Amino acid sequence: MLRNSVLMQGNLFMAVTLFAVLGATHYFAESELQSTDSKRERKPEIDADQKTGEWLELFNGKDLTGWKANRKPDSFRVEDGLLRAQAAGGSSHLFYVGDSPEGEYFKFKDFELEIVARCEPESNSGVFFHTDWKQKENSSALYSGYEVQLNNGKQDPRKTGGLYAIADLDESPVDETQWFTLNLLVQGKRITVKIDGKTVVDYTEAEKPQRPKEREGRLLKPEGGAIALQAHDPKSVFYFKSVKIRTLDSADQQ
Repeated sequence: MLRNSVLMQGNLFMAVTLFAVLGATHYFAESELQSTDSKRERKPEIDADQKTGEWLELFNGKDLTGWKANRKPDSFRVEDGLLRAQAAGGSSHLFYVGDSPEGEYFKFKDFELEIVARCEPESNSGVFFHTDWKQKENSSALYSGYEVQLNNGKQDPRKTGGLYAIADLDESPVDETQWFTLNLLVQGKRITVKIDGKTVVDYTEAEKPQRPKEREGRLLKPEGGAIALQAHDPKSVFYFKSVKIRTLDSADQQ
């Protein structure tokens, strides 16, 4: 009888242990599934706003929350409420990552971006879009996407408002040492750049664009890509007062 009691107690202990193990396994599996689903289903907060055409300010005027540099983070800082870009060595790029817990950039496909900026004399910068983290081989330059040039320096003949190496401007439409507004619209294959309300570039990417090898990454990505601000070199200083965006439907008319 004592033996049967011991056996019964042993079986009960095993049952309780098995139940606890199965319960814990289910809990952690469910937690992992929820975590995975949360990451998979997480969408930028801007989606709800952008669908209604509302603007969202990406720079809060206080700090670099929502932004991440691909290298040389000291190239960017907030000074007197302005986002200041001055390369701490080779060029660096500041990507908009929003509230991504992994620090991954948001992809923008069809959108209008509006930037209010100015610079010190002889300064160079740029606004990259449909880009990503990839850099050119043996270079700090970004490999993918397009760049809207920002430049009032004499050394580079490509001036503010042009699509760098694709649709260049040889004369700047503004005095960049004074505040000016840049509007970039991307819809489907069409790219439009406006400076202070005046259209300076209206470019449509060909079905199969031919690019030289050093510019082979200058293409629109089917899924969209990142937006990044450039700190070009240590002597160039650009200030950004406002960086805001609204998403667009491909069918919208400009």
